[in-house]
Amino acid sequence: MTFKHVIGFGVAGNFAGHLEQAGEATDFLNVKVENAIQPKALFPFYIPSANAGFLSQYPLSSDSIIPPNDADNLQIEPEVAIVFDITYQDNKVVALTPVKFAAYNDCSIRKPNAKKISEKKNWGASTKGISKNFIELSSFTKGCELDTYRIASFHIRNGQVNRYGEDSAAIDYSYFHEQLNDWMIDRMNNQKDEGPAENLALYLSDADYPQQTIISIGATRYTPFGETNFLQSGDESIVVVYNGDKYNSKDIEDMVSKKHFATLEISVLSQIVR
Repeated sequence: MTFKHVIGFGVAGNFAGHLEQAGEATDFLNVKVENAIQPKALFPFYIPSANAGFLSQYPLSSDSIIPPNDADNLQIEPEVAIVFDITYQDNKVVALTPVKFAAYNDCSIRKPNAKKISEKKNWGASTKGISKNFIELSSFTKGCELDTYRIASFHIRNGQVNRYGEDSAAIDYSYFHEQLNDWMIDRMNNQKDEGPAENLALYLSDADYPQQTIISIGATRYTPFGETNFLQSGDESIVVVYNGDKYNSKDIEDMVSKKHFATLEISVLSQIVR
């Protein structure tokens, strides 16, 4: 399954504490927000257009991460990604209708001199991760399927399993449901090319107004291990999005250790670092 005709965006700063841990909080000091918990920006990671420079490269993989040649500080960013249908009116986004969600790795380089968020996000093929296991999402309002789901992530090196991100509830995202949906629509229409943010309306136009978007809605906080350990060749990155009413964190840890996962109400993304 590929999403080569789908435009890709990510939400920056939608989990309290993540940007500080990633050393990125200072990038957003001059970004105006309406309140302390509002996400900082919606950034592009893939534009299905030949005119989008490095963002034209299709970065999604369900099994591999290919590190950049010049960076040794590569981190897992465990997230939920949602596929939305886009409705336009007069070339403006007027609705995002949820379709399905999955485990996602917004794998990122820590690049202090990057002018835009997107420069840390797409350096070619197999630089982002999305699970093949999608779960239907019938709405994005209170009581929807995603409300009971949690995000867990693990790092495996030489058989040693460590938790990489804090096991976190999806409903603990700072913005969620209609509040996040409305904010994303506003950013797609009105975000300016300022500071680390980019003009997304131009990208939508360049891509001839795609019918769908994949949006990763924010990375969880890191464990102390995740904050200080970076990916190396041969490592395995695992992100699990699971129904917390059906499984607990110990169940998930056991599945990771045994490399044997349940199939219902769970989305697993396992990637080997090449």
